Amino acid sequence: MPQIRLKDVANILGLSNSTVSKALNDSFEISDETKRKVQHTARLLNYTPNQVAVNLRKKHTKTIGVIIPTMVHHFFSKIIDGIIERAEKDGYLVIILQSNESISLEKKQVNLLIDKRVDGILISLSNETNEFVHLKKILSRNIPLILFDKIEPSIACSKVKIDDFEAAYSSVVFLIKKGYKKIAHFRGDFNPKNSVDRFNGYKQALLDNNIDFDPSLVFLCDNNSDFEDGYSNAKKLISDKIKVDAIFAITDLIAIGAIKYLKEQQIKVPEEIAVFGFSNWFMSSVISPTLSTVDQPAYKMGKVSMEILLDEIRTLKENKTVTHKEITLPTKLVIRNSC
Repeated sequence: MPQIRLKDVANILGLSNSTVSKALNDSFEISDETKRKVQHTARLLNYTPNQVAVNLRKKHTKTIGVIIPTMVHHFFSKIIDGIIERAEKDGYLVIILQSNESISLEKKQVNLLIDKRVDGILISLSNETNEFVHLKKILSRNIPLILFDKIEPSIACSKVKIDDFEAAYSSVVFLIKKGYKKIAHFRGDFNPKNSVDRFNGYKQALLDNNIDFDPSLVFLCDNNSDFEDGYSNAKKLISDKIKVDAIFAITDLIAIGAIKYLKEQQIKVPEEIAVFGFSNWFMSSVISPTLSTVDQPAYKMGKVSMEILLDEIRTLKENKTVTHKEITLPTKLVIRNSC
């Protein structure tokens, strides 16, 4: 059976589309008798409004677009939890897309969300994102944009992040104060700002404590920062007989990969080599030894990002000027048995 349209209800009753629409929306312009007839007929025909058309008339769709680099990371799943829970309180649906750390896919997804006429967009940039025309396109359409976690400072929009430099710096200083001097760094790719900031925090902590920076102790993790990167880099470190007493990894998953290889080689953690992670995923507290790490407030990052986006949507509806915000959420060190 074809879907009943508003004009079908209007034709049956001999009324205009406008009168039927107003009657269904309980407008004061329509008499009570006409409202009853229209609403009764609509129920008999199982008529339901075309919500897309309704939203477009109201100039909003009650949908939000979210683009994240990957779904598998516990960190991003908690961010999504925060986004969805806050969005649902205001009656918004969330479209979640995964860029797979690809700028070309990220661009396609931005175009898709613009075509879907979402009310706002939240993005954590891919590792490959090094030009930003697609982000400027969002802003040119007057669509609120919030960047979170992996951001680009030059884009004129609100941002929610942590201080990656300070978190890495504090982690390495902690290791130094515990007596570790030869600290390797399993770093992320050269492009994302948070990866660069964590590397710079590591390097500065060494220099501020009178330890020479040794480039041979830095190992690149270029496979989207996963478990295999940690495992293979630990293998390279041991195979090349590079003497270290600690490893500072850019993510917990990389740190866990390193621990697995060290344990296979019967290298004791932390007695022979300590390991420090970043993010405080659930796995960090259940592996053996439990992993020391930086706690990132992922859920709060999602919630705060969504709150800022909703505020900007409301501000634009009121034809007011949006004031962009840059929120830096606090982190803390979680010290466990791996160091």
